[in-house]
Amino acid sequence: MVVRSTIMDTNSFRAEHAQALDSHTRSLTDKRAKLLGESYRLFYRRPVHLVKGQGQYLWDANGDKYLDVYNNVASIGHCHPAVIEAVNHQMHQLNTHTRYLHERILDYSEEILRTMPSAVNKAMYMCTGSEANDLAIRIAQAYSGGTGIIVTQEAYHGTSQLTSGASPALGSGQPLAPTTRLVAPPDHYRLAGQDVGLWFAQQIQAQIDDMKANGIQFAGFLADSIFSSDGVLPGEAGFLRAAIDVVHKNGGIFIADEVQPGFARTGEAFWGFARHGIVPDVVTTGKPMGNGIPISGLFAQDHVLAAFSDQIPYFNTFGGNPVAMAAAQAVLNVIREEDLQRHSLDIGLQLKKELQTLQEKYECVGDVRGAGLFIGFELVTDKESKNPNKALALDLIERLRDKKVLTSVAGPHGNVLKLRPPLAFQAQDIDWLVGALDESLHELTL
Repeated sequence: MVVRSTIMDTNSFRAEHAQALDSHTRSLTDKRAKLLGESYRLFYRRPVHLVKGQGQYLWDANGDKYLDVYNNVASIGHCHPAVIEAVNHQMHQLNTHTRYLHERILDYSEEILRTMPSAVNKAMYMCTGSEANDLAIRIAQAYSGGTGIIVTQEAYHGTSQLTSGASPALGSGQPLAPTTRLVAPPDHYRLAGQDVGLWFAQQIQAQIDDMKANGIQFAGFLADSIFSSDGVLPGEAGFLRAAIDVVHKNGGIFIADEVQPGFARTGEAFWGFARHGIVPDVVTTGKPMGNGIPISGLFAQDHVLAAFSDQIPYFNTFGGNPVAMAAAQAVLNVIREEDLQRHSLDIGLQLKKELQTLQEKYECVGDVRGAGLFIGFELVTDKESKNPNKALALDLIERLRDKKVLTSVAGPHGNVLKLRPPLAFQAQDIDWLVGALDESLHELTL
């Protein structure tokens, strides 16, 4: 039996929902089913037909306004004028690949590398996070001489052959690579009272030992530092250090997947990994760096990258093209000029405080956790057992959609609301979100 994908299927439209749709929406879903590959998924039992976005808001075809509390790809806000202007200006000049000289890729690389630890001093560019993580795995294998990759149990790192083989969140229909090993995520909520850093380091060592016992040489540990697909598990700042020490002691590298926690989102640091005071060997990024324009990056310590790049030429045709680099530069400028790291920290703290009032009010709200504007809101059957309440979470998502608030779920049980708005999210939006949650929980738990 194929297990549904936790990130693709948990909150998705399915054929049995079609009868409840209005005629226009039904015609679009029918046309989509006819023309597009069956692997695609739509959010919600009643899919939303969006036609416009601005900042943290979206509008549907009927003109109804929604609050976006999920989309980190438009990281600084939908249709940000700085990105539009930068892309439009560069499109009028030139767009070509990296085998010609151009200043944009060099200027951006100098600036983005200044945000990294000094040891991370080389840059490469692609179009998607999947491609960045694919290359990172190849680098790990070249550097270590091994093939074994460790990820967490519900990790998602991409859709290429290599990355899907290290993305258990895609479900059992997508087999993992035989050299992939899984560790339980650092769930501080359920591991309360334990030294989670030590516990997690021991989990990684156990999987490295299992690899050795099966003739597999360890290559690296690949993780996003907020463990978003595992249910948004930021933990205490610094707890990851022991695990990364184990990785290095065993000859592997740490790949920090910053597609979701990077670019000021956690507030506490520009990069998610930086919350922990660790220095990755490789850092990967994705489309949020260009506010949705197809660009991704890989940043590495030169001696680690050299094991791959001194032997194998790499060329991603339009990775790092001038238009994409213009978008990335505009995003970086906006993050600085609008002080979005500080904004994420301050607004995130305000939001978390308000969400915690719902935790106190409702027995079904087990935990509220997060860093900056990346918050997990966990639904349980009761606070004592901490048993996941997937049914309630999915009904809650649908009620929020009806109240014009868009978000989704995460975690192995699909019971954690993943609250991850564009960084344009403001203090006045907190009332809309928390009010909609309060009303919906009241309606669903009467």
